[in-house]
Amino acid sequence: MASVASSGFEPVLAALTTMQGNVERSQKSQAHQFLESFQKSPEAWTVTHSMLASSGVSAEAKLFAATTLKGKITYDLDQLPRQSLPALRDSILTLIVSLRDGPRPIRTQLCVCLANLAIQMIEWKDVLQLVGSILGNNAGDCVLEFLRVLPEEVTEGRKINLTEEELITRTRELLEENANQVLGLLTQYSQSSVSAASNPHLLECISSWLREIPAADVINSPLFDAIINAISIDTSFEAAIDCICTILRDTREVDESIELIQIIYPRVLSLRPKIAEFAIAEDLESYKGITRLFAEAGEAWVVMIARLPTEFRGLVEAILECCARDRDRDSIALTFLFWYEFKQMVTLDKYKQARNQYTDVFAKLVDIMVKHLEYPTAEGEDETDLFDGDHEQEERFREFRHQMGDVLKDCCDVITVTECLGKAFELIQQWISNWGSQSTSTKVPHWQELEAPLFSMRAMGRNVSAEENVILRQVIPLIVQIPDHGKLRFQAIMALGRYTDWTAQHPEFLQPQLTFVIAGFEHESKEVVKAAALAFRFFGTDCKQLLRGHVTQLHNFYESVLDKLPPASQEEITEGVACVVSAQPLDNIYPMFKLYCDPIIRRMMARANEARHEQDENGRLAVADYLQLLTIFVQNVQPYVSPTEQNPAVKYCQEILPVMSAIAENFTKSTPILERVCRCWRYMVLSYRTAVLPLLPSLAQQLASGFENSRQGCFLWATDSVLREFATGAEFVDDATSQAIYSFFERQALAFLRIMNDLPPSDLPDVIEDFFRLLIDALIYYHQKLLPAPVCESILSASISALTLQQDAPLTATLHFLRDFLSYGTDHPNSSSFGEPSQDPATGNPLQIQQAVWRLVASQGEVLVQRILTGMMFNFPRDCFPDASGVLLGLFEIMPQETVVWVKGTIGMLPAGTVRAAEGDRLVASIGQKIQAGDARKIRVLMQGKLCSQPPFSTWAGQSSRSLMR
Repeated sequence: MASVASSGFEPVLAALTTMQGNVERSQKSQAHQFLESFQKSPEAWTVTHSMLASSGVSAEAKLFAATTLKGKITYDLDQLPRQSLPALRDSILTLIVSLRDGPRPIRTQLCVCLANLAIQMIEWKDVLQLVGSILGNNAGDCVLEFLRVLPEEVTEGRKINLTEEELITRTRELLEENANQVLGLLTQYSQSSVSAASNPHLLECISSWLREIPAADVINSPLFDAIINAISIDTSFEAAIDCICTILRDTREVDESIELIQIIYPRVLSLRPKIAEFAIAEDLESYKGITRLFAEAGEAWVVMIARLPTEFRGLVEAILECCARDRDRDSIALTFLFWYEFKQMVTLDKYKQARNQYTDVFAKLVDIMVKHLEYPTAEGEDETDLFDGDHEQEERFREFRHQMGDVLKDCCDVITVTECLGKAFELIQQWISNWGSQSTSTKVPHWQELEAPLFSMRAMGRNVSAEENVILRQVIPLIVQIPDHGKLRFQAIMALGRYTDWTAQHPEFLQPQLTFVIAGFEHESKEVVKAAALAFRFFGTDCKQLLRGHVTQLHNFYESVLDKLPPASQEEITEGVACVVSAQPLDNIYPMFKLYCDPIIRRMMARANEARHEQDENGRLAVADYLQLLTIFVQNVQPYVSPTEQNPAVKYCQEILPVMSAIAENFTKSTPILERVCRCWRYMVLSYRTAVLPLLPSLAQQLASGFENSRQGCFLWATDSVLREFATGAEFVDDATSQAIYSFFERQALAFLRIMNDLPPSDLPDVIEDFFRLLIDALIYYHQKLLPAPVCESILSASISALTLQQDAPLTATLHFLRDFLSYGTDHPNSSSFGEPSQDPATGNPLQIQQAVWRLVASQGEVLVQRILTGMMFNFPRDCFPDASGVLLGLFEIMPQETVVWVKGTIGMLPAGTVRAAEGDRLVASIGQKIQAGDARKIRVLMQGKLCSQPPFSTWAGQSSRSLMR
């Protein structure tokens, strides 16, 4: 592609056309690279100006040019001589004037350019005066646009190439010292004409400057009347709502804002008639705006409402009206935060009076919410199609119902669970009275009116105590008799599953509920079957003591339904029966464990034999699913056994360990199977702790050989549980066992290092994550053996290699290990000294351990610094920055002078243009000053603030799309 310098902006336009056109990917990639290179080049300054000044360039291309110019000013201003900045400023002002009638996104980008230039051009002192004099007469809206973006760029734009002190000074000059002048200008403009007073740009500007101008000054000026009046004008409605909400947020400190609230409150309340007006007109956007206004007022003044319940009742009733009139349920969610915060207030003892005065409001809120919970009525003949085939809308509605359920829980806290449940009970009784006799096996009239209170009961279940003795005794017998309608049966079963802890205290209600739930496994609806499995899990968990005598009958039921269920439901029903097995007497644990799990083993082996000889991925997944069922039993069946006695659960685990080992050996390429095997082994250790000692030799051997043969990180994950449980100093663990565990760990580490030698880190992200998470625990429990060991040098090299990755999880694990590793070079390592008499907290970290870390850092620290710095500048995900800077901080703490040299050398090795020479020198100098001042922790702020890569083309030009031109 031709260079820009030789042929104007035609190559840029051609590249943009290629990016937007239907061409081959290679062409787009070439165009992308060209545009990215262009944006960083010095020629971009003149080319972007030419594009913006040309009448023959499309709006999309001009937006790209304006966005590029913004990036140049933000990141590359040092490419221009300082004396040329006034000319750059004047040219931007000229462009703004010439494009004042063009698309707003272009004007906005140019105003952002001017704002960023004003921030960095510290010798420009008369910013507002000059901008106002040039744009005021020719482009009035552009003045407002510039004033709007200036506070945003000063307070939120942290990529500016200024020192912290310079930025503080410039912020004071541009914002604090101009706040009164801006208030006067905006007031003067609002009074210039009727249209000016309702100009959305004016309202947006006010909202932006409320960062600096006190809300009191705006409220006590003519601007407040303009804002309130603008709500009645369609074109300014949204901007006016935004502006008022910004003011409301500034009055959250109610004790300091009481006089302002007294001015604002009656003006806000005077807008209440608009709720009905917008609802009747079915103006959804305006209704959402007015709902937001009242909700934000409630959130801001919730303390005042609780203190003065009578005076502020009108506001609460307005919010309630917003909920009641929202037939489309588009706006009601805006009120949920208010109801939660209001509940938090009125349930405090000091606001008991407010709670008593608002009980009627919360009672009405329950009625409103339950009504909104109703499914819509089908408009066509197909009664199952409630959303006209729009599955996304149905999913949103289901999610929304759970949010409304949270509001019902808030109501329970205010007006008691019994009253809220009573309302649901009344609705169920009302439906039975009106429609129960007309229900048949094929048609249930107005089922929505029954399903909604059932859902509300399910939602409120978490708040109902096991001692509730009024409503549930009456409603549960009704629930188990509801008609056989899919959604009704689903909701009824789910509701019963919510009250299993209550049923555990009222055993006389168990049998009919369990019969009702078990019948659900035969229902034609898959959703009902899934609900039955979930509910059975809760019955098994909470009512296990009541069901312990029925463990044999439950086994027959379990065997009859297990193969008919999807995997998730198999897990849920398995957890239910596993809990019942766990409630057996100690002498019955082993036979019941065997009774339930042996059939699972037989199923698993049959599928394994089939899958081993065929390319049967479904068969392998089935094997993994059966392994998960065994793990659920191991997780839940945890009998208490004296350390001197054999654990019956461990006895069964000994029997199945060879079977699981054979599975692992025969499916070394199946990640799902290996992960489930390792998960089961891990939970054997976690569940039975040191009681698994008889299994330990075989288990360790299987974990070691499994990792060497499969190269799967799950074996390291399981190894971690063994290492933690049998570490030095653990109860009931002798020194010989702990030493054997460390030798086992070293074997795993050496196997990992061999794998790292054979494959690049990009092929091993999961293994790297699991290994370094294992190392974090190894440092805690075995640092005195590990750090002086020869293997540690190779481990540090591997960690440096792992820093070339770009995925969050493995990088985070590696950085966490490095931070912990470096902490052992200080006298305050990141680990507990529990169980280590040799490491007294008073004496700190032993000197020989610190010296071992210093030696390793001295030999590899330079490469480590290079990887960390280049990662922060080029490829680390943003979430890794705190840990990456923490590693640098650790290096500065233990070897400050050497680390400064390494940082300076790394910056000097970077490609030209990556970091400006002046900025690099300033960074190194600032680091040196912080070290001399003994303020090493501030180095972290410096590193995170400066070592951010320049945004690529995709970021700079991300706004250059047709959608922004609308």
